[in-house]
Amino acid sequence: MRSLGVPELIVILGIAVLLFGGKKIPEVAKGLGEGIKNFKNALKGEDKPEEKKQA
Repeated sequence: MRSLGVPELIVILGIAVLLFGGKKIPEVAKGLGEGIKNFKNALKGEDKPEEKKQA
C-alpha cells in the first residue's frame, strides 16, 4: 500500500469542502481531533486530569 501524496490530499480536501462547506470544516476537524485524543487516552487507561477550581 502506498502513502498519500499531495495530489491525493488535495482531492480529499476538495471533496471535504464540497460535502461540509468551508465554515463547517474547522468544527469537523476539532471534533475528529478530540475523538482521536479520547480514544488514545481510553486505550492507555488514563483518566482525565482533575481540573483546578478557581475561587
